[in-house]
Amino acid sequence: MKRMFAVAAVMTVAAPVGVAPPVSAHEGATGIVETRMHAMKKIGKAVRDLKGMMADEDDYDADIVREQAKIIRLHAGKKMTQQFPEGSLQNPTHAKAEIWSDWDRFSELAHQLKDLASGLELAADNGLMQEGLSHMEDMMGNGSPSLDALGQMPADGLVTMIIETCSDCHRAFRARKP
Repeated sequence: MKRMFAVAAVMTVAAPVGVAPPVSAHEGATGIVETRMHAMKKIGKAVRDLKGMMADEDDYDADIVREQAKIIRLHAGKKMTQQFPEGSLQNPTHAKAEIWSDWDRFSELAHQLKDLASGLELAADNGLMQEGLSHMEDMMGNGSPSLDALGQMPADGLVTMIIETCSDCHRAFRARKP
């Protein structure tokens, strides 16, 4: 009986040693770097969910579009720029120093993302594009469209613009993941 107990005790203690804990991309992140990494993860999930929904009209749900747009909006704009105090490059961040040398562009993209997400919240009931990109381009006009103009656009057009904004920011200000 003692021997059986000893074997069970050794197995209980030794078993976890051979199993590595799951590795997170945020492992080792602390403070503001951890905060912004979690915020970016929420934005990324919302964008992926929206992108998947835009591919199939049968999957389209305006309420979910609004919810995902709100998640993006709440983490964009000033909220996003506040999570990048100058020099916050502690590992495991993927932020590049160019954020601070081209702060105006970084800030512009963060606010553009917020505007597009706000527009998507308004445009959720518009559904998917019926007439193609030319219709969307006519609505945009020159420069940054107003919130009212964004709210008149098809939702998938706005999702495309959100993805392009994220891509522009990542190309300029995010280092490739190792």
